[in-house]
Amino acid sequence: MASTPELGPSGSDLPHSHLPVDQLLAELSSRIDDIVVGRERLRALLDAVISIGSGLELAAVLDRIVAAACKLVDARYGALGVLDDSGGLVDFRTHGLSEEEIAALGEPPRGRGILGHIIDHPAPLRLKRLQDHPDSVGFPPHHPPMTTFLGVPILIGDKAWGNLYLTDKRGGGEFTEDDIAMIKALAVSAAVAIDNARLYAKLDASQVERERLVVFRDRDRISRDLHDLVIQRLFATGLRLQGALHLIEQPEAVTRVNAAVDEIDSAIGDLRAAIFSLHTDAETDLSTTVRGLIGVVRHQLGFSPKVQFNGQVDSAVDEATRIEALAVLREALSNAARHAAATHVDVELTVEDGMLTVRVADDGRGIPEHAQRRGLANLAARAETLGGEFKTEGREPNGTVLQWSVPLGNA
Repeated sequence: MASTPELGPSGSDLPHSHLPVDQLLAELSSRIDDIVVGRERLRALLDAVISIGSGLELAAVLDRIVAAACKLVDARYGALGVLDDSGGLVDFRTHGLSEEEIAALGEPPRGRGILGHIIDHPAPLRLKRLQDHPDSVGFPPHHPPMTTFLGVPILIGDKAWGNLYLTDKRGGGEFTEDDIAMIKALAVSAAVAIDNARLYAKLDASQVERERLVVFRDRDRISRDLHDLVIQRLFATGLRLQGALHLIEQPEAVTRVNAAVDEIDSAIGDLRAAIFSLHTDAETDLSTTVRGLIGVVRHQLGFSPKVQFNGQVDSAVDEATRIEALAVLREALSNAARHAAATHVDVELTVEDGMLTVRVADDGRGIPEHAQRRGLANLAARAETLGGEFKTEGREPNGTVLQWSVPLGNA
C-alpha cells in the first residue's frame, strides 16, 4: 500500500477515504497531536524571543537567554559561554546551579573539553552521554553529575559570539532534533538581542532613543516573518483540510479533521496575540496594553472579557514582570477559549503590598480531572521563576479561577 501523504504545509492532501478507517483515524490523531504540541512549543519560543528582546542591558540579556533555552527544551542545567577575539571564554553565565554550587566550583571554565569542541567546531552538537565524547575531560571537584548534552553556537554575522550549553534533559530522555531546531531559532534571536545590547552599552544619552527605534524595527521584522511564514501557511493548511472533507466518508474521521481545523485556528489566534506582544512598549501603560491584547484574542472567545485594574498597575510593574504577566494573560485567555466553552470571562490585575496579581475567572466547564496541564504548568513555572505562586480553583456555580501572583522589583 502506498504511504500516507503528510498533512501540513508541505503535504499534498489528506489520506483518501479508501484507506482503512483505523489507519485513517490513527493518522489524523497523530497529526492533531503534532499540531497541538507544535503550537505549544512555538508559543514557548515566541515568549522566549519576546523576553530576551525586552532589555538592553547585556548581563541581563545573557541571563535571560540561558534561562529561556533551559525552559524551551526542559534542560536541568544551562550555560552561555561568551568568547573573546581569540576564541577563549571571557564570560560564563549559568542557570540551574545554586549560589553555593557555583562558589564550590571555583574558577569558571576556560573552554576545554566539550566546551572547547563547540568553540573549535561552531555547529550544533547533541550527545546521549557527554562523557563518551572523545573530547570530554571530565568534571572538576564538586561539579554536579551531567549526562545528556546539547550545544549550539550563537553567531553574529558569520562569527561565533558565544555558545549555549544545555545538559540533563528532565525526565531522563535525550535531547531531540526538535530541541536542536528550537535552540537554533532561539540563538538567532539571541544574536540580535546581544548585538543590540552591546551597541546600547556604547551609546550616550542622546543616542538612546535612536537605538530603541532599532530594537522595535527588529521586532517589526520578526512580526512580519511570523505572519508571512507561519500564519499564512497555517491558514492555507486549514483550507486544504476543509477542502478535503468531501473525500472522507467516515463520520468520526470528519469530526477529527474538523478538530484539526479548530486547533489550527487556535494556533493562528495564539500567534496573533504573541505578535501583538512583540509590539508592546514599556512606555505604554500596562492597562492600555492589556486592553489591546484582549481586543486581539476577542475573536477566539467570541465575546469581550470584562477587565478591571486595581492599584498602581501602570506605574509599579517593571518591564520584565510586565512581559511575563502579558504572556500569562495570553495563556489564560487561550485556555478559556479553547477548553472552557465559557460565555463570560473576568480579568483582574491588582498591585497591592508589593505584589502583582493576575486573576482570570470564567464560567466554563472547569478543568477535567485527567486533562493534560502543559499550559497550566507553564503558568506555574513563570510564577516560580519570579518568586511567586500560581493556583487554580473552581468557581461557583461553575467555571475556573486562575490566579498568578509575583513580587514586584525582583525581576
